[in-house]
Amino acid sequence: MTDVIHSLLRSRAFHVPNLASSWTHLRVESIRVILNHMVQYSKKLDAGFSALSDPTRRGILERLGRGDASITDLADAFAITLTGIKKHVRVLEESGLVTTEKVGRTRTCRLGPRTLDQEAEFIASYRRMLEDRLNRLEDFLERTK
Repeated sequence: MTDVIHSLLRSRAFHVPNLASSWTHLRVESIRVILNHMVQYSKKLDAGFSALSDPTRRGILERLGRGDASITDLADAFAITLTGIKKHVRVLEESGLVTTEKVGRTRTCRLGPRTLDQEAEFIASYRRMLEDRLNRLEDFLERTK
């Protein structure tokens, strides 16, 4: 890791004047901490947001909230091919939001055991951060009137 960082700095791979020299004062350990911090996101959280990012998948979750459904039922409800709906269901299944069970030739889908608690907590903390920033802005504007 150290060699990679040093070679990047020496090669000026960043191609920004004086960037490499300004980074040389950083200890390699601090760079490693920064890089490790960047990859600490939860794969479960990413999978949840990815699954929820598509309106069809959100619709499938809403539909399954009313009761179990076969792949064919879902394809008919969303006017999507069986192959297309299977891909959506697979994404939902990989995220833990949906489970499927195959009996004979019919694959039945139902809501999975995973809740969206992590996603809700992330959104709540983001909202708190934004509200704090707006409150500080409001305080500043009041002080500068």
